[in-house]
Amino acid sequence: MPNVSPSGPPMAASPLTVAVLEIDEYISGLGWDQPARLFALVDTAKLRVQEPGLAAQLGLDSSESTTAALTPIEQDELPPGTALDEFLATIAWPDAVIGCAMTVERLMLPPSAEASVPEGLSDAQLTKWVAKHPERQEVRMTVAVLRDGTRESAVRLRAKDTPSEVRTGAGLVPGLADALAATFEA
Repeated sequence: MPNVSPSGPPMAASPLTVAVLEIDEYISGLGWDQPARLFALVDTAKLRVQEPGLAAQLGLDSSESTTAALTPIEQDELPPGTALDEFLATIAWPDAVIGCAMTVERLMLPPSAEASVPEGLSDAQLTKWVAKHPERQEVRMTVAVLRDGTRESAVRLRAKDTPSEVRTGAGLVPGLADALAATFEA
């Protein structure tokens, strides 16, 4: 898994990787203990042409040659009390949206601790058990998918909360990537 340099994404980063890292940086600036957030990903060049007012509002100067190829646009807050999978099942994107991304924070256990998970726990009981486990890690995951199936993720540990410690890779959070990809299935 490639690291992100403190000065930004790797020079050979794909547009999707750049967008994921941009979202991760934005959310990082808001601090931890954030709700899940959903973003539409749009083609920056098309946005400038088709929605110049919105492009200007987002600070996308048409003369700026270094503007990313994809622009993340944060969506409305997720409805409180709705399970993430249920919420994602209600999403339908317009054609102008070529991808989407989501950030979520979770508690995770290292693989070495997973074998000690008691069997037969309800979801609520499992959540409490993980929250009390001494090896738990707080993580923020930013996952993005494009309509064509391309995927990218960024994972940040709260214990190593610096840009140089963010890990990226297409297969880091496959379940969330699958759920996001399903929002494009008609």
